[in-house]
Amino acid sequence: MHRGAEAQSLSMSSLRRLIDPYLLMLIATVAIAAVLPARGQGAVVAEWVTTAAVALLFFLYGARLSPAAIWAGLSHWRLQSTVFVSTFVLFPLIGLGVNAVFGRWLAPEIAMGMLYLTLLPSTVQSSIAFTSIARGNVPAALCSASVSNLLGVLITPILVATLMPGSGGGISLKAVEDIALQILLPFALGQAARPLIGGLLTRHAKLAGYVDRGSILLVVYGAFGAGMVAGVWAQLDLTDLALVIGLNILVLGLVMVATTVASRRLGFSKEDEIAIVFCGSKKSMASGIPMAAILFPGHAVSLIVLPLMLFHQIQLFVCAVLARRYAERPEAEPVPDAATAELRA
Repeated sequence: MHRGAEAQSLSMSSLRRLIDPYLLMLIATVAIAAVLPARGQGAVVAEWVTTAAVALLFFLYGARLSPAAIWAGLSHWRLQSTVFVSTFVLFPLIGLGVNAVFGRWLAPEIAMGMLYLTLLPSTVQSSIAFTSIARGNVPAALCSASVSNLLGVLITPILVATLMPGSGGGISLKAVEDIALQILLPFALGQAARPLIGGLLTRHAKLAGYVDRGSILLVVYGAFGAGMVAGVWAQLDLTDLALVIGLNILVLGLVMVATTVASRRLGFSKEDEIAIVFCGSKKSMASGIPMAAILFPGHAVSLIVLPLMLFHQIQLFVCAVLARRYAERPEAEPVPDAATAELRA
């Protein structure tokens, strides 16, 4: 009986590792938006609440991020350049290729979403977490992911305007104003407030995590609710869903293979390779969904962000498996170069 209970406990633990609880919350949010979408004055209130939540998210992000960590990470320029090229050059090229070959079989908004996914910056939290689990260069991962997010606020709209000119998204005066007010200004204020509240946020990291995830849930609710009201979900069928999942796996696989091969050909240490693979293969849902709500028409956002939501879960699962494999390698005393040594000092 004891062994049966233990086996059941292990089974539940394994299930939790395989299924991201946050994905279940996202699915629940989509279900609520499908049944009870915000309409009329309720939609206006929901939009204001969502805008405030996104601003708070980037304020806290600015307050948590150390400027010293960013500048230290930039000194490892070869690693940072490799991640940058993967995130903002390799990914978009793959996205254009995938859309050219498979876009005709997807609903127009989902095809746009597949390309939009490849134009986004890297994640922060999961890139660092997986690099740590895999015993990689954590300081370099922190800097790489953070700089990617900061640059992405400017680079992603430029890429959208350049590569998706007929999408209704991209750079306009209003988009620039919205990004500045909702993302850049709160981030700058957070940086200014860091000496006062940085320590508090470090001690209460869960609070920032709740704001992080909660703001995304609000954006998802608004986007999918607007899609229900506009009737765009009638365009989606199971074939589209299966194809998007397959294409997400293809895109992630191509990038992971490319970053791994490039890291080894360029002579990076195993620790640096780990940081490059995890930072260079991720796409940020935390930045991507709020920016989509700014860059694209409201009724189209729900389908445009669908590939990103699916990619988020796929990348977590694949990276969890890969991180464990990296972590199982024999212990070795690394011989870091001067830049890596400075990062770890």
